[in-house]
Amino acid sequence: MTVEAPPLGAADVLTAARRTAGRIRHTPLLVAEGLPGILLKAEHLQHGGSFKTRGAANAMLDLAADHVVTGSSGNHGIAVARLGAELGVEVTVVVAGGAAAGKAATIGRLGARVIEVAGGVAHRDRYAREHAARTGAAFVPSSDHRSVVAGAGTVGLEVFDAVPDLDVIFVPTGGGGLLAGVCLAAEGLRGAPRIVGVEPATARRYARSLAAGCPVELPPSRTVADGLRGQRPGEIPLPIIQRRVDELIEVTDDEILAAMELLRRDGVEAEPSGSVALAGALRTRFTGRAVAIVSGGNTPRRCRADVR
Repeated sequence: MTVEAPPLGAADVLTAARRTAGRIRHTPLLVAEGLPGILLKAEHLQHGGSFKTRGAANAMLDLAADHVVTGSSGNHGIAVARLGAELGVEVTVVVAGGAAAGKAATIGRLGARVIEVAGGVAHRDRYAREHAARTGAAFVPSSDHRSVVAGAGTVGLEVFDAVPDLDVIFVPTGGGGLLAGVCLAAEGLRGAPRIVGVEPATARRYARSLAAGCPVELPPSRTVADGLRGQRPGEIPLPIIQRRVDELIEVTDDEILAAMELLRRDGVEAEPSGSVALAGALRTRFTGRAVAIVSGGNTPRRCRADVR
């Protein structure tokens, strides 16, 4: 008899924060001179260069497996490979055709085995799951996993603790793990902020699934935000997002690149996927106090830590 796991909640995010203490970095909120009213949650300063370290660390520490397999377009694979090297865990990362060559090379340099497969992200993830089953390894997907979602939610914990008067938080949305985690972290907050997920216009798997009332798998898509080009919403993130997210909006590649250029002018060397939340904030012309999550990139030079 299979026992169904209880629904994820804010307590799981708190557990993840305790479990990963010492393995993840508490990233700062940055003030960019050219972006009044918007604070930037600097996950590009996270270990491994992206928020993905949070979910990967929570899952790998929870599983305590000897061999981990994942499918990733880059940042999650880098996070898993980096943690595997630290923990002495064998890591295999399956990448889809068209994945960023530089990120695949970084995964290999970190000691992981890299397998490239033809087809889109959905095929990549199916192959990774099957490979894990064949080899007896633990499968740690980039977003559709309870511990990964809870770990990603620690981003929200940090934001809500630092900005109790927050009006809106903009969250880049690909696999949905980060958006679902932020939704969990907001549970029980008084005067909870609006949570806005931001998707590339060509990869709106969550918006279309919510509109249809069931999971919708998209064909492989093209977008400059290569980390957000998945095809099918996750079984775990989808119901969380469905019950809590306030809005899902789209941004074009031109808007993503314009936001990336604004970030870089202020010293934040964000990648396109890491610029999507800011692109969404700029499109909505929000009023009030906002945070945009910079989910991945390189090192800032001119931004200063926000002090209040």
